[in-house]
Amino acid sequence: MAARKPPLKKRFNQPSYTIQSDEVSLAVAEMGGFMAPVTFYRRAKKPVTPLAVAPWWNEKIPADQPNVIKGLRGDFFCMPFGGGVTKYKGRAYPPHGETANRKWQFLDLIRSKSGRALHLKMNLRLQKGSVQKSLALVNGENAVYVRHRISGLSGPMSFSHHATLQFPDRPGAGRLSFSKYKHAATFYIPVESPETKTYSILKPDSVIRDLTKVPLSDGSTTDLTSYPNRRGFEDLAMICADPDLDFAWSAVTFEKERYVWFNIKDPRVLASTVLWFTNGGRYFEPWNGRHVNVMGIEEGTTFWGDGVGPSARPNALTRRGIKTCHRFSPKRPYDVSFIMGVAKVPRGFKVVKDIREMDGGTVRIVGNSRLRVDIPLQLGFLETAALDGLIE
Repeated sequence: MAARKPPLKKRFNQPSYTIQSDEVSLAVAEMGGFMAPVTFYRRAKKPVTPLAVAPWWNEKIPADQPNVIKGLRGDFFCMPFGGGVTKYKGRAYPPHGETANRKWQFLDLIRSKSGRALHLKMNLRLQKGSVQKSLALVNGENAVYVRHRISGLSGPMSFSHHATLQFPDRPGAGRLSFSKYKHAATFYIPVESPETKTYSILKPDSVIRDLTKVPLSDGSTTDLTSYPNRRGFEDLAMICADPDLDFAWSAVTFEKERYVWFNIKDPRVLASTVLWFTNGGRYFEPWNGRHVNVMGIEEGTTFWGDGVGPSARPNALTRRGIKTCHRFSPKRPYDVSFIMGVAKVPRGFKVVKDIREMDGGTVRIVGNSRLRVDIPLQLGFLETAALDGLIE
């Protein structure tokens, strides 16, 4: 049933709504819709809180910084992905769009025997249209179901989720893996520039044949599947999912902590994963070299972080058959859905080899050495964009 508006309470200095199921507690900031902190297995002896919060959360930030930087944390929805540099059709979008820089309005809170769902909305100012954000938790599951319903929009637009994970402070604490992909590459130009006190080290514009042997600018190679790595640098890479998969996934295994974090998506809706390796390579305010051991695993449909124009025009990815924008019709709402979750794994589980649907309500996470774990999960949500009375 619908419930009255929950109170806004400060979480890491951002007024936020909080919802809970029996397994998960989720906070979402009114400003920017930043989803963090999120605690999985919240009643266990060792709860899991995997999402990052920028270290300047309680500091006064330079006035020229956008809200997306001031409140940087967790996962949030970007539309367009990037922007903030050039105009598109006379519109100057803030970095990562209005959805990451303005306040979201409360719509509804659903409470039922099956779980909880929070619904927020934003009416766009730079163009006609609106976005409805739905976040749902199902009792008995350690997952967050996320849907953004985009209505009234016309023409091309890029978009992406922007999940940021906080890794333990030791080299190689997490092991990354992905479902079958069509293409992988490093950013096409240097990500950072030393003259602005920023540094990157991956060799630009490199097609990645092996994620464990990616070229560096000094001629050596690095393993992108092992992180934290490359302290003192900020870098970008992209994994473009096979669009013929029923669903695609990204996963990080934390062997010592004995859990897996994962995203699951429809690759025809969210075509690519941008990997943002942010490990202390920015030395201007508010970064000051201290945003370390964090990785963005950002599921989207975009030409990198270049905003609407480059994503809408033919580009190096579209020439490979990779979708970089969606062309919206104001007459037809469009749903962007994905699932984020955590699964505890047995001792010796080092890396996710596969994620499989077993039946309508169970997913199997397959690891090394025949290790595996089955978890309850509603993969049908990716197709229907609806969930058991929580998201209609």
